[in-house]
Amino acid sequence: MAFYKKLKSYDDEKADWISDRLIKLRETMRASELGRRDSKNLVIGSWNIRAFDEGTPRRDESFHYIAEIIDHFDICAVQEVKSDLEPLKRLVRLLGPSWDYFVTDVTEGGPGNRERQAFLFNTNKVRFRNLVGEITLPRDALIDGEQIARTPYFASFQAGWFRFTLVSVHIIFGKDKTRRRKEISSIAERIVKRAKDENEVYVLIGDMNIEERGDSIYRGLSDHGLTVPVFGPTNLGGNKFYDQIAFTGERVKTSLVNSGTFDWRGDVYGDVDKAAYKKIAKKMRKEQGKDMYSDWNKSYQAHFASFEMSDHLPIWVEIRTDYSDEYLERFLRRNS
Repeated sequence: MAFYKKLKSYDDEKADWISDRLIKLRETMRASELGRRDSKNLVIGSWNIRAFDEGTPRRDESFHYIAEIIDHFDICAVQEVKSDLEPLKRLVRLLGPSWDYFVTDVTEGGPGNRERQAFLFNTNKVRFRNLVGEITLPRDALIDGEQIARTPYFASFQAGWFRFTLVSVHIIFGKDKTRRRKEISSIAERIVKRAKDENEVYVLIGDMNIEERGDSIYRGLSDHGLTVPVFGPTNLGGNKFYDQIAFTGERVKTSLVNSGTFDWRGDVYGDVDKAAYKKIAKKMRKEQGKDMYSDWNKSYQAHFASFEMSDHLPIWVEIRTDYSDEYLERFLRRNS
């Protein structure tokens, strides 16, 4: 459970504001498909948390809301972690002492955008299996002579009977959709081969910058036989399918129970608080020596709220981890 002790250090008005929204957020999550998950199963989440944390520091309340959402997962891949690791460490502290994390070095170069990738996991539910690494391409498989712009990061874990390797990606964006498709296809091809060679479940997860389900970029996943649940749009505009979770071994080693997205906007940084946040934003901009947004209604969700939370919605899958009945049945002696 996420830690709330920090609330005692805030003044009464601030603590009241944050607590009220946390309660609403918790109520919505309990009523959602995610809130009805089976505690014996594993919930894997993914969230591109916009520029975490670069530029104007996030407000205290934003850290609490992000922690509350991630706490409903058992393990979560986070993309767009930036150079300064203190915000990530602060987030993990708010998740509580049962949570741990791994994080990559920054990816250099323009396309790399100096981003890190992180895995946050609840040690009461998930055990690290002491294997981490990066996926790089051999010379004969380079994409136009180059490696993948943001190197995919993987780590191996176990939850119950379920052993898996989680591969987190943030696929390059831009007008060159061919490059995007090639990156996804190259990664998918390699993890499918690894899964077969190692007799291991591979879960490819993250911001893949897929615009439409079924388009050429998406087919970079499906053409290699990966199972891809339907998540729906994950951008705030509700028309892009950027974030995906795809895995090997469906019906053999991986039994998908449920999947979905979580839209936090009805409870935090929603339209109901737009007027209150306008005053806050005006003060913040003045302290930064900047003019107030020229069009607050347009900038509220597209800029202010998205930099406090994200311009992506988190996604998740629930996977079965208990195969003990099937295992025991193998030893039954049946009378013919």
